[in-house]
Amino acid sequence: MTEYDKNKIRRLDLSVLLIFLALMRTRKAADVAAELGLTNSSISHAIRRLRDIFEDELFLRRPHGLEPTAFAERIEPDVRDAVDAVQRALSGPAEFDPTRARGLVHISANDREVAGLIPEAFARVTAEAPGLRFSVRSMSNPDSLRSLADGSLDLAVGFFRDPGPDVEKVHLRTETYSLVARKGHPIFQAEVDVRAYTSASHILVSSDGTLTGIVDQVLADRNMSRRVCLAIPSFMPALAILSNSDFVATLPASLVRIHAAQFGLAYRPPPLEIRTFDVSVLRHRRNLRDPMLSWCLDKFVPA
Repeated sequence: MTEYDKNKIRRLDLSVLLIFLALMRTRKAADVAAELGLTNSSISHAIRRLRDIFEDELFLRRPHGLEPTAFAERIEPDVRDAVDAVQRALSGPAEFDPTRARGLVHISANDREVAGLIPEAFARVTAEAPGLRFSVRSMSNPDSLRSLADGSLDLAVGFFRDPGPDVEKVHLRTETYSLVARKGHPIFQAEVDVRAYTSASHILVSSDGTLTGIVDQVLADRNMSRRVCLAIPSFMPALAILSNSDFVATLPASLVRIHAAQFGLAYRPPPLEIRTFDVSVLRHRRNLRDPMLSWCLDKFVPA
């Protein structure tokens, strides 16, 4: 855009464009003044401004009213499009219709959420919006926040203590834990106590392969320990191993509830208190009025 164009645009305002369109429709300055609640002199002043800016007479006075010039006829569609675009911006995004929606949503979620939250959420989404597609990536919290900031990520799901002021944080659930083992496992033949719990052979889901986790911290505070026999980086393989072994595991309760039946697993509350954690979904505040993301986010929140 040239500097000359910028100067012209600075001299325009929406009111004179509305007057131009009304004059094109009615051809009478008095009618436009009554319609817009303006004085006749205001309409005359607007016409002078329009003539000066567009460098054309625009309207010729005739006995029956105002006759648009050929130039005015030619620019009317563009002026109408410009006013309509401003009106759409003022009205906000159109109502979202999931049945007709098309788009790709980028989500970050760790293995726990992919196994525990995503299946139920996606079942709700795809039932109503079959045209939407989703790309789910496993990312660290810092990487998720950076990607939300640069726009390469739409939603981030997980445990975020303080994501910062530029991010909206919607609470999904407070996560607890369950003790899990195959059905018929000896640990469930009586009430589970700490002695039986620490004597069992445990599986730990650990992304970096370490053999200690939050349970071991709780036990250490009691001067106790357990025997972790296997560290594995993903939850679903851990559930498969539990179904065919005498191992036990302490896993997020929501994940266990979803998958226990298909793996033939039983579960109970663990015999010690383990601190809970909050799972949330994040989006950048620039997207607060994005109707598609608002709809998708709502589907993540359990009814």
